[in-house]
Amino acid sequence: MKTFAVLQLAGCAGCEVSLLNADEWMGGYRLAYMPLVISAHDVPEVDLLLVSGGVRNEEDLYNLRRAAPQAGKVVAIGTCAISGGVASLGDRDDVREVFLADRERHHVPHLLPKCRPIDAVVPVDQYLPGCPPTPELFMALLTEPPGFKTGAIVCVECRRKKLKDMRPSRFAGFQRGEVEPDICLINQGFLCIGSSTRGGCRAPCPRAGHPCVGCRGPSDSLIEKESAVWMSSIRRVISGLTDIPAAEIDHELRSPHLSLFLFQFSDYSSPGRTPRPKEKVM
Repeated sequence: MKTFAVLQLAGCAGCEVSLLNADEWMGGYRLAYMPLVISAHDVPEVDLLLVSGGVRNEEDLYNLRRAAPQAGKVVAIGTCAISGGVASLGDRDDVREVFLADRERHHVPHLLPKCRPIDAVVPVDQYLPGCPPTPELFMALLTEPPGFKTGAIVCVECRRKKLKDMRPSRFAGFQRGEVEPDICLINQGFLCIGSSTRGGCRAPCPRAGHPCVGCRGPSDSLIEKESAVWMSSIRRVISGLTDIPAAEIDHELRSPHLSLFLFQFSDYSSPGRTPRPKEKVM
């Protein structure tokens, strides 16, 4: 039986909970390490190492460098491991100044200057984006079920109808107002970026009436493109379904509730780093 381990770095444990919500893997894998449920001092040699969370402090860096060589295959799990996620908010200069000021703190790992994705430290064989990835995606990773197929983008899996004659002139706001159950959220004035986000999650957010914020990262058509290209793609879709002024669209695309996920799109092909090939991203 194959073995796998889950190494949690700076994150929220949401990915681990999602994995535990699915149990089909139990017949084909033995979980050898996962601090959330199994007590162990070190990560043992395993066939597969799932890494969640970003590299935020010295302990994260040490644990990742120690565990990765012990695994046959390393998979970056979730937004934090792939792009820094919530922990990357600490990349802000004012936050770093506060937490790096006291070098005499004891028993607490020192923060690194910036939060980094794990592929900045060790080679990664595969990426499973999401915040968190759904239980079904974990099962697809671990069991490779025959016939498993994902939609190219979230819109394909959402299946809400796009209407030509329903064109709002302003945004309704984030998660505000009444939501029609079968009509595209953009037609209803909600800022949804499912048209540029990779599918596979089965669109639980937009199908429930909550706009897609892009936690699965860029679709294959955008994954190797610079930020100007995917930003233009998102603008074009919203402009095509609404009469909202371009300046308002740009302003909303840079709003706090979107910035955490949307700007991870640029991590896949940003200057100075090796591009993440789409063949490695589930």
